[in-house]
Amino acid sequence: MSDKSGPLVGLKVIEFAGIGPGPHVAMLLADLGAEVVRIDRPGSAVSNPVVERARHRASVDLKSAEGKAFCLDASAKADVVLEGFRPGVMERLGLGPDELLAANPGLVYARMTGWGQDGPLAQAAGHDINYIAITGALAAVGKPGETATPPQNLVGDFGGGSMYCAFGIMAALYERERSGKGQVVDAAIVDGATSLMSFFFGSRHVPYLTTERGTGMLSGAAHFYRCFECADGKEISLGSIEPQFYAELLAKTGAPVELAQAQMNPTNWDDYADKLAALFKTRPQAEWTELLEGSDACFAPVLGVDDARDHPHMKAREAYVEHEGEWHTAPAPRFSRTPGAVRSSDDEGADVVASWSKG
Repeated sequence: MSDKSGPLVGLKVIEFAGIGPGPHVAMLLADLGAEVVRIDRPGSAVSNPVVERARHRASVDLKSAEGKAFCLDASAKADVVLEGFRPGVMERLGLGPDELLAANPGLVYARMTGWGQDGPLAQAAGHDINYIAITGALAAVGKPGETATPPQNLVGDFGGGSMYCAFGIMAALYERERSGKGQVVDAAIVDGATSLMSFFFGSRHVPYLTTERGTGMLSGAAHFYRCFECADGKEISLGSIEPQFYAELLAKTGAPVELAQAQMNPTNWDDYADKLAALFKTRPQAEWTELLEGSDACFAPVLGVDDARDHPHMKAREAYVEHEGEWHTAPAPRFSRTPGAVRSSDDEGADVVASWSKG
């Protein structure tokens, strides 16, 4: 790997290989300088070079005596253990929190699951779509009269899952500075997704912020907060909520004057949307972008991931980094003194653990 950098340099993490949010948590920590040793199954290969970057990999048979001994030694020297198995799996392997915290009382043991460590569904299989379904998040996404639309796996796996798990790890490490003690972080996607719904839960009696599918202001019902198709079939997005931003949108586009009246009255939204739809169909995306981008109309073109990489603002922010012939998303967030960095992975996990001393 390249020279270490980032605010988490010195943090030692053991990641038990998994899928979905777990590897993303490890990537976030590694990007910011943590030394992450990934415990892989024998014969496994890298499946996602972006999310699995910046690791020291170690091939370990968790069911063998040698493999268990290696994991116990590594965990005794680590600051953080991260696992994403179903509840009880690590206990059956003899690598549960009771065993590891007994040997390393300062250990932060992070458990990333969908349903959580307990509850009626804890042992059931599931995926992002199921986890966000019972939180109210999925029901709000889509068009009226149609079934709900899964928002990729951003809301559950990564929004409610990995981001909350990483936050929980950092909170536990901060508390350890005072108490000297580690603890278990039970990071459940259902809990994180529920927390993400806090704004809407608190606003559920506000008519224009309803989570009823396709009727709320922020769900695409409002003519000033939705996407429109252009003459070339590409799309643009509007977010002109505030009256001054809405006024700028109307002025710059030359929209019909009647759209200035009663912007926030939901009874007008469908009719106003039809008028804007007809307007935006008269020019291609590039022309609308040239006219509106950078103004206070709250505008952006709708881009695919490859086009996003080439957008001037994203280029200026260096939001994507080319590393060893592969394009990567850049580490986030940014730090003024201790920036993170995209780093390569290697197969030196066993040697790295051997170099660690017990804290």
